[in-house]
Amino acid sequence: MRRIGIAFAAILTLTMLSPVLAALTVDVNQANIQPLPIAIPDFVAATPNDTAAAQNIAKVVRADLDRSGLFRPLDPKSYIDQITNINVQPNFANWRVITAQGLVTGQAAMQPDGRLRVDFRLWDVYGGSPMLGLQYFTQPANWRRIAHMISDAIYQRITGEKGYFDTRIVFISESGPALARKKRLAVMDEDGANPIFLTNGSYLVLTPRFNPATYPTAQMIAYMSYIGGKPRVYLFDLESGRQEKLGDFPNMQFSPRFSPDGNKVAMSLESGGNSDIYVMDLRTRATTRLTYDPAIDTAPSFSPDGKQITFESDRSGSQQIYVMNADGSNQHRISFGPGRNGTPVWSPRGDLIAFTKVESSAIRIGVMRPDGSGERMLSTGWEDEGPTWAPNGRVLMFTRTPPGGRGAQIWSIDVTGRNERRVATPGDASDPAWSPLIQ
Repeated sequence: MRRIGIAFAAILTLTMLSPVLAALTVDVNQANIQPLPIAIPDFVAATPNDTAAAQNIAKVVRADLDRSGLFRPLDPKSYIDQITNINVQPNFANWRVITAQGLVTGQAAMQPDGRLRVDFRLWDVYGGSPMLGLQYFTQPANWRRIAHMISDAIYQRITGEKGYFDTRIVFISESGPALARKKRLAVMDEDGANPIFLTNGSYLVLTPRFNPATYPTAQMIAYMSYIGGKPRVYLFDLESGRQEKLGDFPNMQFSPRFSPDGNKVAMSLESGGNSDIYVMDLRTRATTRLTYDPAIDTAPSFSPDGKQITFESDRSGSQQIYVMNADGSNQHRISFGPGRNGTPVWSPRGDLIAFTKVESSAIRIGVMRPDGSGERMLSTGWEDEGPTWAPNGRVLMFTRTPPGGRGAQIWSIDVTGRNERRVATPGDASDPAWSPLIQ
């Protein structure tokens, strides 16, 4: 398992060129966006031995930006110019001819000390000016991370929002017949690359959640497991592979979720058919009970400032969403109207709560403001549930189950309700949870 930690903890150095203010921008808040045409030629290889890395990095950057729905990478076959020296200003007229508004150039070069050096430049084609330049050093095996970091840098420079490509997704990998379904804890890059199974499928695992705090605590996953036949919450350290049971309570533990600082875990504890929400301090292992209602209270999620918690409860007679202060005070319902609402997840931006709505035999993903106003539905599937936020609060992933109840898939959608896409996974997959940015 240590190789996962190395990928997360890779040390990178970078320098920045002096950026020039340019008009090349994308407004991510518009519901209808025309993707920005951008040219991303294969990076220049300093030597023939660098060719594979140069080509692969450019390929991943093109795929990242295309997947965001905000950019339209132009077909390299349409290029009428070639980049042979990234330190020479491009002939912008040749790129305007093919309607490119942005241009990315780069170079990959193996260093004498064995590290890979990658440089890239972002150009405003119509403004005829440089927008950004970065330089990275890392081990050659980390070339894919470099590509994602370049994508994040481009995304942020043009949209003004942080990117989300240099992240990972933990999820439940599903396989086998319906009556003997194997569910394994797995993790992969945001684009579906490098999938790794963390458990062997000999016991049931559910609801994995990343620690949202920065490295090294971002290496930690909380999840529910039936190891030994008892439902318990466990912590899994990605770097060491170590698993640790979170307490030894007499009854079921489920729905774990970290606090924003990574020092606490909120979860549900069941007793006598009823569940309430508790918080455990990971430093002292002290546990505090937050709800005392005879109804079922579960699925807690902290606000990004850690001051509030949203959760679901059926205390009103149906499954609905509530908000309370982090100490359990001021519990109040925020979801109203038709249908049942559950699995609330607070956006990292603090402006929205994503949730699952069940109404008229349809299950879909929606968002609302923390006071319950502004509810709108995003997804269009028959059975969509369990949303998770990208660390920039602009994109959600969720589980989609096709009609018939088989073949669960992971999908993503923009917070505006556009750009709905399937996420590549090794076989059936469910219950995704997004990591914070690795860097």
